[in-house]
Amino acid sequence: MCGISGFFGKGTWDDIHSMTRALTHRGPDAEGYWADETQGIYLGHRRLSIIDLEGGIQPMWTADQQLGVIFNGEIYNFQELRKQLVQKGHQFHTDHSDTEVLLYGYREWGEQLPTHLNGMWVFAILDREKNTLFLSRDRFGKKPLFYTQQGDTFAFASELRALIQHKSVSAKLSTLALQKYFAYNYIPAPYSLYQQIYKLPGGQNLTLHLADHSFFVKPYWEFVLDPEPEGKQSEAEWSEQIRSQFSEAVNRRLVSDVPLGFLLSGGVDSSAVVAYGAKHAQQIKTFSVGFEEASFDESAYGKEIAQKFGTTHHLRVCSVSQAQDLIPEVLEKLDEPMGDGSLLPTYLLCQETRKHVTVALSGDGGDELFAGYDPFRALKLAGWYQRWVPGQVHQAISMMLARLPVSHRNMSLDFKIKRTLRGLGFDRTIWNAVWMGPLTITEVQDLFQIPVSLEELYSEAIAVWEACEQSSLVDKALQFYTRLYMQDDILVKIDRASMMNSLELRSPFLDIDFVNLVRRIPTELKLKKGQTKYILKKALEPILPNHIIYRPKKGFGMPIGQWFQEGSLGFQNHDSIPPEQWPFVQKLWNEHRQGSADHRLFLWSYWLLNQLRSRAHSGVT
Repeated sequence: MCGISGFFGKGTWDDIHSMTRALTHRGPDAEGYWADETQGIYLGHRRLSIIDLEGGIQPMWTADQQLGVIFNGEIYNFQELRKQLVQKGHQFHTDHSDTEVLLYGYREWGEQLPTHLNGMWVFAILDREKNTLFLSRDRFGKKPLFYTQQGDTFAFASELRALIQHKSVSAKLSTLALQKYFAYNYIPAPYSLYQQIYKLPGGQNLTLHLADHSFFVKPYWEFVLDPEPEGKQSEAEWSEQIRSQFSEAVNRRLVSDVPLGFLLSGGVDSSAVVAYGAKHAQQIKTFSVGFEEASFDESAYGKEIAQKFGTTHHLRVCSVSQAQDLIPEVLEKLDEPMGDGSLLPTYLLCQETRKHVTVALSGDGGDELFAGYDPFRALKLAGWYQRWVPGQVHQAISMMLARLPVSHRNMSLDFKIKRTLRGLGFDRTIWNAVWMGPLTITEVQDLFQIPVSLEELYSEAIAVWEACEQSSLVDKALQFYTRLYMQDDILVKIDRASMMNSLELRSPFLDIDFVNLVRRIPTELKLKKGQTKYILKKALEPILPNHIIYRPKKGFGMPIGQWFQEGSLGFQNHDSIPPEQWPFVQKLWNEHRQGSADHRLFLWSYWLLNQLRSRAHSGVT
């Protein structure tokens, strides 16, 4: 796992050095550079050594020096691809580097290379014969890539903090991106925090023509549900296929030349990964964090799974106030705000894990693929409610339930009820976005003091909803969570939390062969009679204890609402807040402190943004 950076056009060695060294946390083991100063092409690489420790140095070149690559990620089927390429006449020079497979794979398949890969990646391939630079990001966007073209300079990097080190790259806050941030709780691709700087979306390639500085972005894959008719295969047949494919997905991710472990929350997804890890490897290591506060702690379940499968288990127990103490440390390394409060415990877990191993497997992706979130259970009732409950009655019900006492316990009932009703005042195309977001469109307008178009604000959610060919509300929600929420929230969170600690995380649930199986499973088997992840849980019954499989979902939360209510977090110093926004912020903060409303999502997302903005104003990057 690594960090990459580069540019074409104006710039110097100082620029590429500054960009690349801003990514040291992503690759602490080595750095490498290459440049053609006459053409103005510069490439930089920071390496976290995982596979072929001696031979995987980058930038890496073909023997004839016509193709060069810098790469961040892991290709899990590189050994199979290498055999295919050798049979086609390509000669390899490293012992077992997955990076070299990209070079000769590109020579053989050109821009179709990504369709052959099973893994996570961003890479840049310089083709000196065609005079092009080819950039690619993995299907789900597990690895990040930012790019910009400003004036005569095209630049790219794994993180914003690296990109803006280039002297020609301007970093002005994007109002539209900030509005989307408060609508979604994250900034969706292709937008970034700054104007003229973009994220390459997952499943897309970018080709830059060096002769005329032109470039184009083209998708090579997108997640599309293709469910078979219910009854074509039995539950037992689907379950067997799930077990078989998932076992292979875990096994592929065990290849490493450095110590490897498993993140273990004790939930069904991480427990499944550990179960199959124990099947394929011996003496595995597992890692959990626990909290002294009962409503946030599930470490007992992780400990039980560790004992069942005989792992060497590492548990770090702390108080939530200790987790709060991590905030400055996280902010120092965070380059773009994201309102997901579980970033803090995830960071803590990765920090503890990195003390013992360099690579870890996690259970991310299971909830998105198998309809595991609470909103999936609400969809049927929400459809009925919106059809039969008039708008005025809805407003009255919302006002009445708003008086419920506010609880700051993890995933409290009053929080779920109020969030559900909040979304039902809008068209179903944006239900999921409103349920998850800090502010509604009216509140976004009040904050920014300018008119906002609903279609523009929620364009990504609307597009994903309308692109789903199935009519089922569950199918449309699955598309939202898999194509939007997972890419721009969940995978960003785990990438940043892990790479801040120089830890590589691997996600077996996102193995492309496994995903292609899951896409075909009938929706009725993913959410059945109110049971989320129904068929996955059925498949795991022979593997895991039933009380682990069917226990209520807890989530990985922090008492952020309590922190703002008691004043340990807040806006006592609001000098960096734009004057036109302060009345709105102050109003919501006061309501929250008085206990008359729960504004935890907005207060946390705005507080994070303000902290990053304050650091930028003070010259800290």
